[in-house]
Amino acid sequence: MLNAIVVGAGINGVTAAIELKKRGHKVSLVDPGPLPHPLAASTDISKAVRAAYGADEDYTTLAERSIQLWREWNQEFGVELYHEVHFLFLRQRTMQPGDFEYESFELLKKRGHNVQRVDSRVLRERFPAWNAEQYPDGFLDLEAGYAESGRVVTQLIEHAKILGIELREGSRFSVLDEHSGRVRGVMLEGEGLLEADAVIMAVGAWTPSLLPFTKNFFRATGHAVFHLKPHQQELFEPERFPVFGADLSSTGFYGFPLGREGVVKIARHGPGRQMSPDSPEAVVTTEEETMMREFLAETFPALADAPVVYLRICFYCDTHDGDFWIAPDPERAGLVVAAGDSGHGFKFAPVLGEIIADAVEDKKHPLLEKFRWRPEVQPSGKKEAARFLPKEI
Repeated sequence: MLNAIVVGAGINGVTAAIELKKRGHKVSLVDPGPLPHPLAASTDISKAVRAAYGADEDYTTLAERSIQLWREWNQEFGVELYHEVHFLFLRQRTMQPGDFEYESFELLKKRGHNVQRVDSRVLRERFPAWNAEQYPDGFLDLEAGYAESGRVVTQLIEHAKILGIELREGSRFSVLDEHSGRVRGVMLEGEGLLEADAVIMAVGAWTPSLLPFTKNFFRATGHAVFHLKPHQQELFEPERFPVFGADLSSTGFYGFPLGREGVVKIARHGPGRQMSPDSPEAVVTTEEETMMREFLAETFPALADAPVVYLRICFYCDTHDGDFWIAPDPERAGLVVAAGDSGHGFKFAPVLGEIIADAVEDKKHPLLEKFRWRPEVQPSGKKEAARFLPKEI
């Protein structure tokens, strides 16, 4: 049995803590709070859940398993945290080989998913909020939707407490306690040393600042998120307005239907702005809102002048290649870093804990090679297939 400390109670941290506890380890979960942390990527009202990953079978396979477990979580917790309201992927031209949408559609069809081709006529008839002429091709994935992210984290934190995990909310990580190439615990501000056999750092966009030796291979970026109150709410109910990606790899814009809050959420899966979550620059800019308004005017005319009722910056922890980073540190025995969400991690919540726990226990997992410790990887054009990144990024 290990005495494990998990630093960070976002989705990586809480799922890792739960899985390690289920495997018989003693677990402490450390976070400065409040939970869900208002600046963490895990918070907000919604995160997309999809198996569409272009031609990448690794992520598609992982997402398939995750979606099944999301359904099981709804049953286990007795509350609908995952809403399978479908996902509409559209392009501004005909889908072609090499496009994210085309490759996703073909792979999902091959794997037996319930997907339907959508053209301007279908868009006009079934999804009237869209500018149908602007988006002539795409597909509807009927086995996708969104998870209520903040509520999910809250539910998992309560589950962790029930399992007997020691939750140290209000404790702030200071530095690793290292001796002779081994991590033996963490120093907490104003509290001193907390000893452990294994330390799992799951601190998201704070990783490069809390672990300075990772700055060469992690990059914290901020992305504007908008909650809007539509004038014609009936156009944006889930039945007529599923979760969407609007030519994602070209525009980056995606969004969600009306939920319990009565708002439409719009965000951009793009390059973002490099910054720390604690930076005074972590506010939505006028330029970002202008870009969002221009997108709405072109894509959803009925939403173009809808008032913004809430906005925030969502933080990514980007890796150079867009893949997750779940691996032991080869230079610091006893340390595992679970980060590198690169803006597409939350959908995998039900399977993340298992992968992280396997890394802690040094067990074989088919994806741990892909998510390995890899400081040799340099910035390149490779990225998560749906993400919009200009060529110079």
